[in-house]
Amino acid sequence: MFVNTDSKYIWKNGSFDSWDDSNIHILTHTFHYGLGVFEGVRAYKTDKGPAIFRLKEHTNRLFDAAMKVDIKIPYSSDELNEAQKNIFPKNNLEEGYIRPMVYLGSESMGLRASDLSVNVAVAAWEWPSYMSPEAKETGISIIKSPYQQYSNPLYSGNKIMGSYINSIMALHDAIKKGADEALLLDKNGFISEGSGENIFIIKDNNIFTPKVDHCLNGITRQSIIEIAEGFNINVEEANLTYEDLINADEAFFTGTAVEIMPINKVDSTIIGEGSRGPITKKLQETFSEIVTGKNEQYASWLTHTNE
Repeated sequence: MFVNTDSKYIWKNGSFDSWDDSNIHILTHTFHYGLGVFEGVRAYKTDKGPAIFRLKEHTNRLFDAAMKVDIKIPYSSDELNEAQKNIFPKNNLEEGYIRPMVYLGSESMGLRASDLSVNVAVAAWEWPSYMSPEAKETGISIIKSPYQQYSNPLYSGNKIMGSYINSIMALHDAIKKGADEALLLDKNGFISEGSGENIFIIKDNNIFTPKVDHCLNGITRQSIIEIAEGFNINVEEANLTYEDLINADEAFFTGTAVEIMPINKVDSTIIGEGSRGPITKKLQETFSEIVTGKNEQYASWLTHTNE
């Protein structure tokens, strides 16, 4: 995944460290207990240089998650936005994935540890495609996971470092069983999300997506809802069953990493025609135009790194 690391840098606590020398202490509190927050952000190549998709929304969500786990970030949102912008020319990147993270230091150990330093880092690297480029047309297969989504919305609705073990286990289980991704249900048996993606289904030209009681209110999710409504497509947030999904005309995942990914198969059931449907294609193409700076209607969603 990582290339040319000898010429890359990571922003940490206000300055740039060389990629290979950017380390943490083995007794870093977050490394042991998982108390920290992070974000996943994308920047895309445009005619005006690299542009970060919905930067402010991602940074605001980082601060919101930190507040919920009682971590006070020692930088302003503007400072972190600048760090995310500046890392692109620093690393000679035209586009890529950005990982802001907030973690506690190594001054003490144990659950009762207090007076720990709060550290902030931002890394960025090339991100060609989360799955094969062909999958954006042909779609991917998913299976219902034996791993249930967290019942506590603190964990299911925020990007907290230690809470992703459930997603990792679900994904690895799906891959071992020959699928591309996992489908997690919530404590009530309704559809929640993928291992790291929100899910949408299309039936009779209407779009449906799970309520956010037990899933992340993804920024790509929010964007797709707005784009679809701009096309006068009805979008409903609802408690969706497994049967709703397997009887859908189309289905797709959304997320920063996966963007918009069609789902062609759920367990043994083929969805729709078994490939990308027309509404999914329309949303994909519009999203691609937006993130590459070719759609003026949503130009405010982009922050150019040279601004």
